[in-house]
Amino acid sequence: MNMRAEFRYQSPQSSPDPSAGATAHQGTVIDSVNGHDVIACECCGFIHVLPLPTPRSLEQAYAQDYYESEKPSYLIHASEDERWARLSYDDRLAALSAELPPARRRLLEIGSGPGLFLARAEETGWTAIGIEPSRQAASFARGRGLTIHNGFFDEALCGELARSQPPFDALHLMNVLEHVPDPAAILAQAISLLAPGGAVCIGVPNDFNPLQRLLQHKRNMAPWWIAPPHHLNYFTFETLEGLLRRLGLDIRGRLTSFPMELFLALGRNYVGNEALGRECHGLRKDFDLDLAALDARARHAFYQALAQAGFGREAIVVAVKP
Repeated sequence: MNMRAEFRYQSPQSSPDPSAGATAHQGTVIDSVNGHDVIACECCGFIHVLPLPTPRSLEQAYAQDYYESEKPSYLIHASEDERWARLSYDDRLAALSAELPPARRRLLEIGSGPGLFLARAEETGWTAIGIEPSRQAASFARGRGLTIHNGFFDEALCGELARSQPPFDALHLMNVLEHVPDPAAILAQAISLLAPGGAVCIGVPNDFNPLQRLLQHKRNMAPWWIAPPHHLNYFTFETLEGLLRRLGLDIRGRLTSFPMELFLALGRNYVGNEALGRECHGLRKDFDLDLAALDARARHAFYQALAQAGFGREAIVVAVKP
């Protein structure tokens, strides 16, 4: 990484209230990638790139182009992975259920993709609604009989849901916050739709994690996980928990997934190699499914230990609205 610790970015305005959305950024610029500075932002409390796009500029990318140009095989792979992915879905649903009485099972998912998590939620007794900007993914989910709002979650849609729906009991966002210009504003709006005592499960890529830093500084690998303009924000467990606390939530626990960077540390460099990446992905699927079949409690304890130590490919945090 091109460390430039002597350079600091500071914008002219400041907005210390995360619920209002950060309009100012200041902190050390730690890298530059694809014409973007990567800043350890003291205002936001997490690493993000600058300049940040406007919400309007993202609409074309995520309404149509993302699944066509960036992830053309995603929907196919998602269906292929569904049996394995259900292990993680069940972990998250169990964590949400543990924070709620049995009668409270109304769930809102923002960024519902092809609807696989929503489908599993409904199979296990939840009433679920999804919001998804991609027309392809929304159509796929609706084909499974799911209730999907095709559009971006913004102030207007938040207001529409507040008027047309009773408060939700649970909120799920997975792999959303890394893509949006203002994660705090999105979360604040979403939390406003949650009933008191409601539970949230928020997941993001676990970036700048110990394995990534080892590969960067000891194996001289470039920071492949920094990928603007699609990934704008970079979280660890600690910085994600800090954001949720600033928004008034009580942290209840962590979840994670297999640390894919372990393959890189063992010499299987899948970066830029799609075939090898799918092979490594297949190996982690087999590991998870076999361990779950042998000893589900051991699998749970394994991932709990990883999450508490800051390892795992995803940083997933469960919290409660007081």
